[in-house]
Amino acid sequence: MAHELSCVNRPLEMMSSSSTSPNPALLGSFAPLFCSLDSKISFKFPALSRWSSLSPVRIRAAPLRDCSHHFINDESGQSRSNRRRMLLFTSTLPFLSHFHVSMEAIGVEATESDSSNLLLVKKEIKKILSKGKAASLLRLVFHDAGTFEMDGKSGGMNGSIIYELDRPENAGLRKPLKILEKARSEMDSVLSVSWADMIAVAGAEAVSFCGGPPIPVQLGRLDSMEPDAEGKLPQESLDASGLKQCFQRKGFSTQELVALSGAHTLGSKGFGNPTVFDNSYYKILLEKPWITSATAMSSMIGLPSDRALVEDEDCLRWIKKYADNEDLFFEDFKNSYSKLVNSGARWKSL
Repeated sequence: MAHELSCVNRPLEMMSSSSTSPNPALLGSFAPLFCSLDSKISFKFPALSRWSSLSPVRIRAAPLRDCSHHFINDESGQSRSNRRRMLLFTSTLPFLSHFHVSMEAIGVEATESDSSNLLLVKKEIKKILSKGKAASLLRLVFHDAGTFEMDGKSGGMNGSIIYELDRPENAGLRKPLKILEKARSEMDSVLSVSWADMIAVAGAEAVSFCGGPPIPVQLGRLDSMEPDAEGKLPQESLDASGLKQCFQRKGFSTQELVALSGAHTLGSKGFGNPTVFDNSYYKILLEKPWITSATAMSSMIGLPSDRALVEDEDCLRWIKKYADNEDLFFEDFKNSYSKLVNSGARWKSL
């Protein structure tokens, strides 16, 4: 800081030297600074006179105040205060610049560390991942994050599912959680990963592993130390109106509801190949095989909540779009999934 301040004051030293001629440009630029000094301070420098040869002339600060009216119209206390603030600001600029660069360096280092950690998490998950396990891992995401409610700011992606496995709606989730526990334990010696992060990344990897879009997931979620409140997950028996209201309370639009429902393309719900993530879910919804086909198998396709979507005009509009355009479905699912796994999450501080 001392170096920066000396740089600012150097013009004053130049002007006060008894062996240096005044530069008019410098005098014009720094006259306002001089005028703010105490009038008792004087400066020596050679000056030319019509009546004599070159001789030293002592000039007090007051005349400089008089000559500076071309640059400052008002010599009020406020003007002097403004000049002092400008001088202080100028002297601190080098420090602020250094501080900014330092913070940028910290940010780059943190980003590189996060990327390295994420790659490690993905690597361990891929070791235990198979197409047969993908649907259950994705279901784990929905049942952990699906408890989020905007009004009470409760629930969400917080790993609380580990305390909720005895609830009827979470039947069958012990197995995928045990699979993830194996991958998580492999990293314990080098990296501590929350359950919330582990589940969020596993769901994204399951989607891309089965042919779906790659989904970026950020690490840093904190785990809850207790279960979330019961009765927060969407019920399978809800009609379209009930589903839209339920998802609205969680901060999701009708479009996002329909996009996320496309996750049912994986698994044993009867929507195409159970191990391929594609848009067959929407194509089959439009066919309504539970009505048009008399076979017992067709009558078991989908949940009541799946069938309800196609009977709603708002939902039907998006079902048709996704059935016609798989790329659009992939893009909207990716965005909706990212929103889902961030819902209600609490994050580690830097």
